[in-house]
Amino acid sequence: MELIAEKDGVESELSALSSVLDSHGVNMNTSLTTFDGYPRDDLDIAQIRITRTRIIHLRNDYKGLLLRIEAGLHTHHASAQHDAYSANSANVGAVRTDPPTASSSNNILPAGVTETPFAKVNSVVAGSPAEDAGLKAGDAIRRFGSINWMNHEKLTKIAETVQRSEGRSINVKVLRKDDYNHAQEDLQLQLMPRRDWGGRGMLGCHLLPA
Repeated sequence: MELIAEKDGVESELSALSSVLDSHGVNMNTSLTTFDGYPRDDLDIAQIRITRTRIIHLRNDYKGLLLRIEAGLHTHHASAQHDAYSANSANVGAVRTDPPTASSSNNILPAGVTETPFAKVNSVVAGSPAEDAGLKAGDAIRRFGSINWMNHEKLTKIAETVQRSEGRSINVKVLRKDDYNHAQEDLQLQLMPRRDWGGRGMLGCHLLPA
């Protein structure tokens, strides 16, 4: 429970820091210099750099927390399975039940752990497959087919999935923030990559690491 509380605290601070960047009209990737290399005079560059640095540190801490939570869940699950196996062996005797294997615990991770947002929709082209699926700029990608924050490999796995899935629907889970009332909504969308939609690529959207 302490790890969960710590995770919630990190999430709250990350949300607050993200709001700081939003107030300056920038994100983690916005350039702070002009085209000729001079610092932009319309931004509080010092504040933005401090905020970005803190976000990077917190993201690293957050990943570490999730790994520790995952390890704890695996340990708890393995212990519970072992106790059940021991009890079954004592009661049944002649009936043999194989103990749980390491791979059997891979499915125990709750959605809150495996579906941490790992990408953000930066832009969506009108008339594209992405728009047809309902994706909007600002959506946070939690799952893209079988891809999640633990295996996206700097978003390269998304590109591989898209290339293999032309003409087939991909289940995409997103977290959408309502700027009007600050609520967040979980959505499941069906995205079908196509080459013949009249634009570049097979999706018609630009994704950035979260």
